[in-house]
Amino acid sequence: MGNNRKEELKVYNSMTQQKEVLQPLVEGKVGMYVCGITAYDFSHLGHARAAVAFDLLYRYLLHLGYEVNYVRNFTDVDDKIINRANEKGENPLSLSDRFCQEYRKDMDDLQCFTPTHQPRVSDHMEQIKAMIQQIIDNGCAYVVDGDVFFSVDRSLDYGQLSRQRVENHRAGERVAVDSRKRDPADFALWKAAKPGEPSWESPWGPGRPGWHIECSAMSAHYLSHKFDIHGGGIDLIFPHHENEIAQSRAACPETHINYWMHNGHVTNNNEKMSKSLGNFFTIRDITERYHPLALRHFLISAHYRSPLNYSLLQLEGSSDAVYYIYQTLKDCEDALASFKQEGNEQPKNKPVKVLPAAQECINKVRSEFYGKMSDDLNTSHILTGAFQDALKFINSNLNTLKKKQQKQQQLAVVQSLRDIETQLKEVLEILGLLLPLTYEEVLAEFKRKALKRAGLEEADISRLIEERVQARANKEFAKSDQIRADLTAKGIALMDLGKETVWRPCVPTFPQEPNDQQQPKSSAAQEPNDQQQPESSTTQELDDQQQPKSSAAQELNDQQQPKSSAAQEPNGQQQPKTST
Repeated sequence: MGNNRKEELKVYNSMTQQKEVLQPLVEGKVGMYVCGITAYDFSHLGHARAAVAFDLLYRYLLHLGYEVNYVRNFTDVDDKIINRANEKGENPLSLSDRFCQEYRKDMDDLQCFTPTHQPRVSDHMEQIKAMIQQIIDNGCAYVVDGDVFFSVDRSLDYGQLSRQRVENHRAGERVAVDSRKRDPADFALWKAAKPGEPSWESPWGPGRPGWHIECSAMSAHYLSHKFDIHGGGIDLIFPHHENEIAQSRAACPETHINYWMHNGHVTNNNEKMSKSLGNFFTIRDITERYHPLALRHFLISAHYRSPLNYSLLQLEGSSDAVYYIYQTLKDCEDALASFKQEGNEQPKNKPVKVLPAAQECINKVRSEFYGKMSDDLNTSHILTGAFQDALKFINSNLNTLKKKQQKQQQLAVVQSLRDIETQLKEVLEILGLLLPLTYEEVLAEFKRKALKRAGLEEADISRLIEERVQARANKEFAKSDQIRADLTAKGIALMDLGKETVWRPCVPTFPQEPNDQQQPKSSAAQEPNDQQQPESSTTQELDDQQQPKSSAAQELNDQQQPKSSAAQEPNGQQQPKTST
């Protein structure tokens, strides 16, 4: 999978607020830690976006030939887990284990590579306790009644990642201040045990870790105190990552991370999608009705640092786009297989050159792809432009193969199609959009999802096609048109190919939302603002933050949907325009 190309990969560093050329601490090797989920429920689209964004980085680094040590943690000891377990009457560790497994299934569905390590908090108590003790020994933390608090005033450069001043984020404005703290901004490294909660023995008494310390301890354990990339959602910049930096340096002053990378939010009605707001959809909600490749395509359709507004229109467009790609590749494969069966193989001793137009097409695909990926993983529009031109080249030249032409010219067309298919598959593989299935099997999966969304069976489509054929024979053209229009409204496009009528999924006239909710209009994917900072928090400790009141996803009245088309090219391939 490695590539000998010496691409100069630039990534945006949240610490310096600028793009920088990736220069690993050890040549040819990259250490990367990404904050994972708190496992107490099924994961939502925000979790999916973070996972896909850093999976994309992982895949591209591997493709460029790097040896990558990728660590993504599971938080399986936390207030949210304990509260949910109490509600369910379940052991907290059993509940979190169950949702860790569900998350892994979601990641498999989304074609995310398994990280090198997936550590859990409960398996790393010794490392966590050792780091806390080192922080205490270094005079940067103190013990009160079995709790251990970090002294923020001992961190001289606190706030350098978020560009926020400590005094602007003191606790007490929204939640009660723990009077035992020396400073309201101090945060918990260790929490004393409470009745009915899981706890572990420690030098300060039984208890469990605070949230922030786990990532410092586990990243140091797997990657050492100095490594290349630390990633996560933009909402983690403050206070979580800020606290990580402070406590890691308190434990080991030589601690250093070269690049801090953060992905943007997924929004719903332009509001951050989160469980606390009640406006989220789980990954499973979506993949029950849409192919996981459609969801992955949607998630990479905007730059990873940009906010991405969830809408069914975007999701339908992604589904249509991926279907078109696979249909084109299948048509190419079928044509080449037919050509081979007819004995028209390339002579062994006579190498065939590809058509100049084909070589130009391949060169443009490579140049555009590497140019975008090496510019801070700019996947916005990455499957448009040269990639779409390559698909169009395939479709136009499939017809050429059917025409009589000189043998050498015909062989040149065949070789051109093969080389273009190979190049497109390489792009799809790196993007995580190439399944280990035949094109036909993938298309069949997309069709099954389309039927499910339409509430139809294959037999229903066959019956309606027959009714339409009979209506046309009887010159009942209004009825024939109505059958076709009704199916199009449900996301089923009929196409007349000679005397045969076939169907394929399309963007429906009025897409239906899971749970029968209509979603807000999609917003144009924004280019990332290099100076954009996370929303500030008025408390230092995330666990103690007052959460916004829950609100249901708002319904949209009079949503206008695009007209569907039964044409071969996808309606959804056109990506939203970017705005700076």
